[in-house]
Amino acid sequence: MFDVLVYLYETYYRPEACPDSDALVKKLSAVGFEEDEISKALGWLTDLAKATTQYSRLSEDAVFSKGMRFYARQELDVLGTEAVGFLQFLESAKVINAPQREIIIERALAASEAQVSLDKFKVIVLMVLWSQGKEPDALIFDELFSDDDDEPRQLH
Repeated sequence: MFDVLVYLYETYYRPEACPDSDALVKKLSAVGFEEDEISKALGWLTDLAKATTQYSRLSEDAVFSKGMRFYARQELDVLGTEAVGFLQFLESAKVINAPQREIIIERALAASEAQVSLDKFKVIVLMVLWSQGKEPDALIFDELFSDDDDEPRQLH
């Protein structure tokens, strides 16, 4: 699923640039992605759009919240300490706001993995920003695509 998401990010500047579902499925199949992976990725993106709509209804107080976020055990198990730390870094750097943080957490839990690796978590962050038409600045973009060895990672 994550390879499909990265491919979509690399190929389409904005989500609106993606062709309709049927054409997109054909294109992704032609590129070599498996039907199961395509289905998971497109379902994940559909649910991302729903979550974004839900959280966009929050008041301005929630968007600029200075409150502390406590994580449930299930969230900590799936995210891990590295991802939680990265999320806190993004929020303190004002790259994301509280509703975006919640969308990222929700989408990480929806990835259906026992624990989401930091690399996959960074893809989730990137896709949430992409889906909202937000482009991270160059330094944050580099951070999103650096691996544990601090070498830039290839997107695809």
